[in-house]
Amino acid sequence: MSGIVKPLDSRLMLHGYATGVFPMADSRDAVDLFWVEPRERAILPIVGFHLSRSLAKRLRSGRFHVTCDRDFPAVLAGCADRPETWINGQIEQAMLDLHAQGFAHSVEVWREGALVGGIYGVKLGRAFFGESMFSRETDASKVSLAWLVARLKAGGFTLLDCQFMTDHLASLGAVNVTRSDYVALLSAALGSGAASAVGAAGPGAEARGAGRRPFAGFAALDRLLEDAGATGDDSASGKFITQLLGQTS
Repeated sequence: MSGIVKPLDSRLMLHGYATGVFPMADSRDAVDLFWVEPRERAILPIVGFHLSRSLAKRLRSGRFHVTCDRDFPAVLAGCADRPETWINGQIEQAMLDLHAQGFAHSVEVWREGALVGGIYGVKLGRAFFGESMFSRETDASKVSLAWLVARLKAGGFTLLDCQFMTDHLASLGAVNVTRSDYVALLSAALGSGAASAVGAAGPGAEARGAGRRPFAGFAALDRLLEDAGATGDDSASGKFITQLLGQTS
């Protein structure tokens, strides 16, 4: 863990993720930031997501309406709205910039028009760096994570980084890997396209290079849902997600 000297911006953030580190602050009001590189890294195998019977039932119920990138700032704010948070003003602004450039994404969970949960993170190559999630209603964060995993699976992603292990993540199939194993997984997920992405970071950078860089398809799930006739039907889309994620246990 080391202090950040340069002001945090989107390009610096992407370079950090590409080398296996990420920034944190001690509190919401903290001025100083730190690059963090855990000795053990929690990852969630995209093909090994533990879809319990209860979560599958919740997904199929249609209780929640799930969207992607509809309100990234609100999800970011929801994740920071807690007594202790590592998301300070610099991180928040850098994330908003990354979202504007097409590198940061959110999954929102709604209940009767109110935002009740969500997750956000950063996409680079075939890796997705899950930053934080929040829940204001039972199972809302689990639903957001299930939809994220389904989106990554549909899009051909190979790495979902969860940073630190929690009981919640472990129950969903997350595992710890050593630093060296994580670097190998990261390198494979980024390939040769990541360096170009970092170097080209700027407004519209991801969209400009989509046709020539081997990025995974973050929007692939939307096309699958449309083809299956599940768009606009929360219960039907939930059933599709359970099928995509595989058998329940």
